[in-house]
Amino acid sequence: MRLRFAATVFASALAALGLATGPGNAETLRVGKNNPFAFIYLPLDVGLAQGIYKKHGLDIEVSNFAGSAKTQQALTAKGMDVALGAGAEMAFAVKGAPQHAIGDIADPPALLALLVAADGPIKTIADLKGKTIGVPGLGSMAEWLPKQLAMRQGWKPDDVKVLALGVEPTLTAALKTKQIDAMIGDIGTALRLHEAGTTRTLVKFGDVVRDYIVGAIFAHNDVIRDRPDDLRRFLAAWYESVAWMRAHKDETVRIGRPIMNLSPAFAATTYDELMPIMSADGRFSKAALDGLAKSFVQINVLPSEPDMAKLYTEQFLPTK
Repeated sequence: MRLRFAATVFASALAALGLATGPGNAETLRVGKNNPFAFIYLPLDVGLAQGIYKKHGLDIEVSNFAGSAKTQQALTAKGMDVALGAGAEMAFAVKGAPQHAIGDIADPPALLALLVAADGPIKTIADLKGKTIGVPGLGSMAEWLPKQLAMRQGWKPDDVKVLALGVEPTLTAALKTKQIDAMIGDIGTALRLHEAGTTRTLVKFGDVVRDYIVGAIFAHNDVIRDRPDDLRRFLAAWYESVAWMRAHKDETVRIGRPIMNLSPAFAATTYDELMPIMSADGRFSKAALDGLAKSFVQINVLPSEPDMAKLYTEQFLPTK
């Protein structure tokens, strides 16, 4: 009886201090973004602002990274539990990275555009033959898209040169100094540079490629094994946030504008351009998976098309 009384007092003390564990206590999930400015990752920020993740019993620790490679390095090193990345990062699992995609974020690649200098000599796609296009990194969607563009013109893939230069400020500086003839940027970057009078959009890649996964949610295999319920709660909160964004344009723009570093008008334009490509349920399209598999071979990331079924799981997605 004394033991039961002591245990009751101890449990009450823990609860008072906020230390007790149980269904009512939020679990911490560490989530990384491979681009802090991208619209397609806004369901994390919007859901946090609206208390949606908290409602699902999760505390979220957010980390921002400059590109896919750094994000995947952190995920592999267990520096985070979940990563918001590009669909092309599914290839890392073939090379031994301990991760799987657990949900589709968006497709097709309407997120990205080909930008040229506003006062430069390139006026049409035909002017790109033999020219150099700056991209954030090699072995990624940004490398594959210019090659697709070349092939659709009847050129060889290497008729456009691709130069990896890293983050957007470096790409913009190279374009201004004519080290490159064009650059790949997301819609937010394009609008920001248009507003400054630096660039104009030559190609919107969503008009060129339809079957491709532009963004996906990844989890470390240990988290998949040990914390399945937390992943279910995270994905339920993510897709609830997507639905909230779709129903609340003005509030989404208000929350997202400072994150994307855009004026109110351009933030609203970005919403209109990209909200339609956001996945409502996280399920992977076979056609998009096939397009992604082909891209791995075309940019020499993998020697042959992988079995895509081994690179993702839909077991944690909300039921229809």
